[in-house]
Amino acid sequence: MADINNRSDLKMQSDDTLIAAVWHYLHEVQDPEIPVIDVVELGVVREVLYHQAAQQFEIIITPTYSGCPATKTIADDIAAKLREKGVTNFMLTTVLSPAWTSDWISAAAREKLRQFGIAPPEAATADIQQLKPEALRIACPHCGSRNTTLISPFGSTPCKSLHRCQTCLEPFDYFKCH
Repeated sequence: MADINNRSDLKMQSDDTLIAAVWHYLHEVQDPEIPVIDVVELGVVREVLYHQAAQQFEIIITPTYSGCPATKTIADDIAAKLREKGVTNFMLTTVLSPAWTSDWISAAAREKLRQFGIAPPEAATADIQQLKPEALRIACPHCGSRNTTLISPFGSTPCKSLHRCQTCLEPFDYFKCH
C-alpha cells in the first residue's frame, strides 16, 4: 500500500483509494471490551472522509452510548493504529446524533459475538419495545436453547445483560438492543 502521508504519493492516489486504505487499517482496531470484533464491524466508525485541501483524514465515530467508558480507549486505539500505519494527518470527530444503534452491528460481527459466547442483539431497534431483555427468551450462544432466564439487566458491561441457559446451565451476556 502506498505511503498515504507522502505528498507525492497523495497526488497519484484517488481519494477513494486513500479512504479505502484507512478503512482497511480501521478494521484492525479491536473493540476493547469485545476483542473478537473490530470497531468498524461494531458500527462505531461511521465514516472516513479525506479533505483534499488540508490533505487530512477525518474519522467519524459514534460511541455505543454517550456514557460508554470505552469511548476514549477506542479513539486512542484508532489514533495509535493510524500512526502505526503511517497516517499522521487525521482528526477524530465524535458524533452523537443520530445515536448509535445495535442495528449497525454487521452480520459477521453478530456471528463472532455468538461464537465468543455473547448473544447478539436479536432484532432491529424499531422492535425494542417488544424486546426488553427481561421479557425475552434470548437464544443461548452455547447451545441455541431459548430456555433462558435473565439474571441481571447488566452484564459484564452496561450495554449487556446477564442471562443463564436452563438447558446447558451456562451463563452468558446478551448484547442489548439500543
